[in-house]
Amino acid sequence: MTTTEPKPPRASTTPTLTTAERDRLERAFSIPRARFMLGIPVAVIVLLWSFAGAEFNFAKLGDGAINMGEFLSRLFPPDFSKFGTIFALLIETLQMAIVGTVLGAVLSLFMAFAASSNIAPKWMYYPARWVMNIIRSVPDLVFALMFVSAVGLGPFAGILAMTLGSIGSIGKVYAEAMESVDRGPMSAMQAVGASRRQLIRYGVLPQAAPLLVSYTLLLFEGNVRGATILGLVGAGGIGLELTTAMKMYDYGHLSAIIICIIVLVTLIDQGSALIRKRLT
Repeated sequence: MTTTEPKPPRASTTPTLTTAERDRLERAFSIPRARFMLGIPVAVIVLLWSFAGAEFNFAKLGDGAINMGEFLSRLFPPDFSKFGTIFALLIETLQMAIVGTVLGAVLSLFMAFAASSNIAPKWMYYPARWVMNIIRSVPDLVFALMFVSAVGLGPFAGILAMTLGSIGSIGKVYAEAMESVDRGPMSAMQAVGASRRQLIRYGVLPQAAPLLVSYTLLLFEGNVRGATILGLVGAGGIGLELTTAMKMYDYGHLSAIIICIIVLVTLIDQGSALIRKRLT
């Protein structure tokens, strides 16, 4: 009878940390208890202050639930007798979103180059950031009203409003994506005498490209939803038809419009999710 000798235990490949190293990691990745305990009452006070200032009232919401239910009941059954008109306006809304997204993304990209601290000089960085803050603080409906008065009613005014509004919102996101890239390749390129254009082309854009594409898809989704709102002030799209149905108390037609908008936004959202999944 042969006996097999026990095999020696396999050496663990997991590095062991000393007590000092473990303490440093815990301090680096944990929130100090005192700061955490102080933040809780401050957050609660701010939340209660906001509730009071905004006149948030659960009782009033409960009292109005009956009216909400009555309004929703009027939306059924939906009336698709004007589906041809709805479809044509949805196509116009989609076209507005596509053109507005392309123009907005291109202009936002140029603005992001000027608003990235690791690319632009300070004399260019701060004015670019201020311009984006000013644009972002103005609602798109205000831009739509301004362009409607300039170029008249129609989708062209809506496209201009979406384009200008995109510079403030997506331009900031583009700039932050460029600022978050690894500075190692950029430092190596600077060490061998690369120009600023070469730094952007070979050091920044290849790293930030996946994020830029993902944010552009999010911009497109937002512009589709935004185009339905811009029509409220006559800037094209299906928003004007939506407003007309509400004013005429044509609840069946209103319900059909809402259902079609939901379907369009859902399809775009699913398509964008598939594209983002392939990029990651």
